[in-house]
Amino acid sequence: MELINSQIVGEGKPLIILHGFLGMADNWRTHSLHFAQMGYQVHVIDARNHGHSFHSPDFSYALMVEDLIRYMDYHQIASAPLIGHSMGGKTTMLLAVTHPERAERIVVVDMAPKYYPVHHKVILDALSTLDFSQIKTREQADQQLGKFIIDTDIRQFLLKNVYRKTAEELALRINLPVLRERVAEIGTALPVGTIYQGPTLFIIGAKSHYVLPEDLPLIRQHFPQATEVTIEGAGHWVQVEKPKEFFDYTYQFLQK
Repeated sequence: MELINSQIVGEGKPLIILHGFLGMADNWRTHSLHFAQMGYQVHVIDARNHGHSFHSPDFSYALMVEDLIRYMDYHQIASAPLIGHSMGGKTTMLLAVTHPERAERIVVVDMAPKYYPVHHKVILDALSTLDFSQIKTREQADQQLGKFIIDTDIRQFLLKNVYRKTAEELALRINLPVLRERVAEIGTALPVGTIYQGPTLFIIGAKSHYVLPEDLPLIRQHFPQATEVTIEGAGHWVQVEKPKEFFDYTYQFLQK
């Protein structure tokens, strides 16, 4: 089996970070350097079908957990604290409840253990209209995405997936056909009755709708030791919109 790609920064105690759907390790560059300065060896993972990791026709949280366990074994990481945003948060939760001995403590960023209906369709459909036989620059790709996606920040996030495959040709890093086909997997709930007794922090964006007050009982069922922090002024990308608050809460929790 192939090993997932990562960016490793710093020396010291291992800390694993998992990005969200359609993201990549590069999104966490600034934070990884910050954690490295605090004495961590930071492993920022590219999930399968994302970033520089391998493409596969198979895609699920169970497989992403297997990928992560294989990665930890390869790097001889018996146990580590994990931080996961969105899809990465759900992967972190599933690893914690199925392999609790590998998760020293976990930080889940703006994601609940519940089922989510498919809500990435517009974005995936927009990405599928990028015809790289015609589109030769990132600006042209942005113009095309702009026909479907008004939010500039979302477009810039997506455009990080566009890279120069050859001198003449652009391409997407993500495995778009598989992610479109398997997008429902992203909404899967944590298996009923699964519990992680370790220290857990949920960081919630006050302007986001991913984690609602009515989700807290379900969080407690799966994570009895959980504490929640809501960051005012932050949407779903808490770590991007309020980086200082995100780092301060996370670092304080990791040091306990």
